[in-house]
Amino acid sequence: MAEKRNKDSIKVENSLRIKIATINFEHLLMTKVIVFSAPSGSGKSTLVNYLLQRGVNLHFSISATSRPPRGTERHGVEYYFLTPEAFRERIASDDFLEYEEVYQDRFYGTLKQQLDHQLEAGENVICDVDVKGGISIKQHYGARCLSVFIQPPSIEALRARLEGRGTETPEAIQMRLDKAAYEMSFADQFDTIIVNDDLAAAQAEIYKVVTAFLDEA
Repeated sequence: MAEKRNKDSIKVENSLRIKIATINFEHLLMTKVIVFSAPSGSGKSTLVNYLLQRGVNLHFSISATSRPPRGTERHGVEYYFLTPEAFRERIASDDFLEYEEVYQDRFYGTLKQQLDHQLEAGENVICDVDVKGGISIKQHYGARCLSVFIQPPSIEALRARLEGRGTETPEAIQMRLDKAAYEMSFADQFDTIIVNDDLAAAQAEIYKVVTAFLDEA
């Protein structure tokens, strides 16, 4: 009898382990990645902040960078701070979903392990990256990722916005516009394009698209 009770107890424990593992696996599948890409001046930050203000369950990814910390920034909180040499080693090890060298020895990138860790912790993760990085992350996560391209109504409208800031020279603005035209050529590779020509309408659309995606089974 004692042997039978022990066998029954083991069966129950194994059954519980399977159920717990299944629940944890289903929990992981529910967490998702939202990629946002846009030319500078398109209003991306305004739209993402609107989602956060509306209480949408989203968390920014913690990127890696080779620049030194600024002010009160902490390793593993605002960024993962790596030396240029360490960053290159992680590139060689294929540890990044995407990365960019903005100028010599100044890298930014998204670590696969870190993003997976946030998903496993139950977070829906925002990735604010350039267009090529956004496409790369989408390819990696597939249906678990929604890629969103925020687009200005036109290059001329973007020029007016940038000039209205009054913070850059005409030469710097032209460089941004040239880059924007290049970035907009990738827009059709994203799941959805939101044209930010009317802020209220763009806010309503991005809220609808993102919440619908997060609510999908």
